[in-house]
Amino acid sequence: MRLNIKDWKAFNIQRTDSQHGLFDIENCKCGSAGELENGKDINYIGAKKSDNGVMKSVSLEGNRDLVSKGQGIMFICDGEGSVGYTNYMDKNFIGSTTTSIGYDDALNELNAMFLVTVLDSERFKYSYGRKYRAHLGESQIYLPIQHNTDGTPIIDSLHKYSNDGYIPDWQFMEDYIKTLHHKPLTTKNKREQILDLNLKKWKEFKVGKVLVCDSTNYSVKDDLPTGTVPFISRSAENNGVDGYVDVEKEKISKGNCITIGAEGIYAFYQQRAFATGNKVYQIRNEYLNKYIALFICTILNKEDYKYSYGRARTLNKLKDENFLLPIKCDTDGTPQIDTTHKYSEEGYIPDWEFMENYIKSLPYGDRLNG
Repeated sequence: MRLNIKDWKAFNIQRTDSQHGLFDIENCKCGSAGELENGKDINYIGAKKSDNGVMKSVSLEGNRDLVSKGQGIMFICDGEGSVGYTNYMDKNFIGSTTTSIGYDDALNELNAMFLVTVLDSERFKYSYGRKYRAHLGESQIYLPIQHNTDGTPIIDSLHKYSNDGYIPDWQFMEDYIKTLHHKPLTTKNKREQILDLNLKKWKEFKVGKVLVCDSTNYSVKDDLPTGTVPFISRSAENNGVDGYVDVEKEKISKGNCITIGAEGIYAFYQQRAFATGNKVYQIRNEYLNKYIALFICTILNKEDYKYSYGRARTLNKLKDENFLLPIKCDTDGTPQIDTTHKYSEEGYIPDWEFMENYIKSLPYGDRLNG
């Protein structure tokens, strides 16, 4: 199916008593997630794009007044790195006050996937300093509309969705998503084949002694034309990629490295060459590959709780950070010692081969792209 966007029409996102639009929007109600008891009753949804916004599962006891209905599109209205993103909520949930939820009777899981994609393409208009909620009432998106058999637009006399009476073509959106066929991802790896981590034998290393940590030759994304080079920002989403740009060679960093943002604080593996925004650091060493990088990223991201927007993961703090890694041992279990003390004061040597093999042993580890 073709997307003939030239025929699409503008719709207000929010529908109010004084404005036609796509959704009736309600603010979510949980102002203090720390007061929610862990449980298995309902998901708590926060201001993040990944995992469909799910932060944890909580108990409903004493919290029923905080529940928002499902079958709607959630808008992330506040929060570092995620403002402007949307998710489809199929079930009832408890949402952070940093989120809102939009409803319409025509909405279903498939046309919602179409809408979320369109909505997320507009997120560049919003930021931590320009809140989504404050501008929802004035925000618009373009969508395909319903037509008569002679090609003329169908006009709704009630003008539910637009001042001009246009009606979103919900069926086209649904059918388009259905055409995006994909083969289910399979794996030959079994859970019982996962290597034992044996954390008791891991040792502490300084990040800056094990890995080469350096700044990047950054650019300002708004000054760059659209292109093919991934632009890595201090985002916690989408592997750090905040679009694709055309940029001069001296501003491009080589791939096969880990990036981490000062305020974004999350580590991601970059397989191909990339450009960056300000305060994005690159982490490398001679053993690094996609498997070892994924192992290390997981460990670094376990330390994210130490940092926040007010306490940035600066380059010096990153280099001085301690983390645990598996070490190389002899067949009898005795640690191998490097007399040059390249990686640690005690002479321990990170077991790069084990890290690679561990990732390969995981379910779907055999499906990682080259």
